[in-house]
Amino acid sequence: MEIRPLSIEGAWVITPVQHSDPRGVFMELYRFDKLAEAVGHPLNLAQSNLSVSAKGVVRGIHYADVPPGQAKYVTCPQGVGLDVIVDLRVGSPTFGRYETVLLDGVDRRAVYIAEGLGHAFCALTDATTLLYLCSTTYNPQREHGVHPLDPELGIEWPVTDPILSAKDAAAPSLATALERGLLPDMDTCRKYYAELNGAFPGA
Repeated sequence: MEIRPLSIEGAWVITPVQHSDPRGVFMELYRFDKLAEAVGHPLNLAQSNLSVSAKGVVRGIHYADVPPGQAKYVTCPQGVGLDVIVDLRVGSPTFGRYETVLLDGVDRRAVYIAEGLGHAFCALTDATTLLYLCSTTYNPQREHGVHPLDPELGIEWPVTDPILSAKDAAAPSLATALERGLLPDMDTCRKYYAELNGAFPGA
């Protein structure tokens, strides 16, 4: 597999090698050792989630307090989704910027999103299925969101009428979350990344 960093520190895109023959396709969906080589430490798999979304659904922007935050490895085994990674870390040189990666059941790419980064996606087909591998279990007291349609972020969603959950529709703007002190701090995140790297013998 190829693991390539994106322009936002802490975000990678993973492209698997697919082996096809008349029977079908085989691929390595996830390799802890390959990911650890790129990231500096393995993903501590604590929880796996599956979401199935109708066309036009937008989920996110979600993030968690750091530490411990929640790193995510996300892929799309069925359908087509636009994955969006947003840098919400105050003090980051790319604060407020976002990147997109098309995830689908053809190329079967995945994204790795480090703790402190915001994550969202948009389903481009019905029954778009996303599989998440997460470094920590869900903790509602430490989970937060930023409104995905915040004009300050200016995310170009590829649908005209995004379908949001009530929770995501009520999420604050980036400016409001910053004012309330809800956003992760880049120095704190980097210190936490260094602790994770230092605890990994292969670092």
